[in-house]
Amino acid sequence: MAPIRQRQSISKEKFGVYLSSLKTTTYHDPSSRGAGSHGLRSIAWNPLGTLIAAGSADRTLRVWNPDRPNVKYSTELKGHAAGIEKVAFNPVKDAELCSVSSDGVVKFWDVRTKAVINEIKGLGDAFTLAWSPDGESLVVGNKADNIYILSPTQTTPIASYQQPVQTNQICFCHSGKKIFLTTGEGRVKVLSYPDFKPILWTSHDPTLPFTLNGHTSACLTVELQPTGRFLATGGSDSMIAVWDTADWHCQRTLIDMVGPVRSISFSYDGSFIVGGSDEGPGLEIAHGESGDRVHTIKTSGPCPVVAWHPSRYSLAYTDMGSLKIVGVEPPERR
Repeated sequence: MAPIRQRQSISKEKFGVYLSSLKTTTYHDPSSRGAGSHGLRSIAWNPLGTLIAAGSADRTLRVWNPDRPNVKYSTELKGHAAGIEKVAFNPVKDAELCSVSSDGVVKFWDVRTKAVINEIKGLGDAFTLAWSPDGESLVVGNKADNIYILSPTQTTPIASYQQPVQTNQICFCHSGKKIFLTTGEGRVKVLSYPDFKPILWTSHDPTLPFTLNGHTSACLTVELQPTGRFLATGGSDSMIAVWDTADWHCQRTLIDMVGPVRSISFSYDGSFIVGGSDEGPGLEIAHGESGDRVHTIKTSGPCPVVAWHPSRYSLAYTDMGSLKIVGVEPPERR
C-alpha cells in the first residue's frame, strides 16, 4: 500500500466551503439494536488512517476499512464480557489495537488475525486509555480513580497510582515525559511520566503544584494539538478551554457546545478543532488559532465522540449509535 500523502492546510476562510463539498459515509453495524443499546463509546484511527476501530456499550468491537463501508469488509473482535469504554491503536504499530472494558479487562489485539496477543485482568471498572507516544506503555484508569501503567507485552500492571480526586481522561505530551490528567474539580494536573509527580509549581507558593483551572465543573477530556502549541480541555460546563503550552495561559474558550464536552479532536495540522457532546445535534468546527467558528456539520442527534483523520481533513464521529465519516476518499484519489 502506498503511503498516504499529507495534504496542504486550508485557510479558515476556505475551510467551510471545502468541508461542505465532502460526502458523509455511514458505517452500519447489523449487530446494532438501536442507539440506546448499541451506543458507540469510543472510536480511533490507526496511525496511517487506513483503519478505524469502534467500541460499543453492547460489547461490540469492530474495525472498519473506511474505504469500504459494507460490514463484510470489517472485522469484529469478540471477547469482552461488558461494554467497551475506550479503544486506541498503538501509535507506532498500525495493526495493534487496545480495548478497555468495564469488565476490568484490557485486551491487545492483532487486527489482521483477530488474535488477542495480550490481556490484563482485574483493573476494576476501567474506562480511560492513553498510549505513550513510543507505544511501549500505556495508562488505563478506572472509576475508583486508580491509574495503571501497563505494558502491551506484560499480563500484570507495571505500576498503579491511586488518585485523591475524581480522575477522567488523560493524554501525553509528544515526548512522552509528561501527562495531562483531567479531574472532577475542573482542573488539569500536569505530571511527570512514568512516576506521576508534579512538575510545575505555583509562583505564589512553590510547594503547591500548578494545575490548569479553566472549568466551573468537572473537566472530562483533554487533547494536545499535533504541533504541541495548544492544549484543549473540555468540561461538563459545555466549554472548551484552549491553553498555550508555552506559558499555560488560557488563550480562549469555545462556548458553542450544548452539553458536556465528552471528546475533543484537532485536525492533523492543528488548524481546526471540534468537540463532541452527548447533548444537542450538530458539530461545530472552530479555527484553532482564532477560535472562530468555520463550519457546522448537521447530524441526527448528539455526537459524543469525534476523531480527525491523522493525515487529512476527514472527520469521524458517532451519531445515533452509528459511525459516520465526512471526507472518505476513494483509493484512486490518494
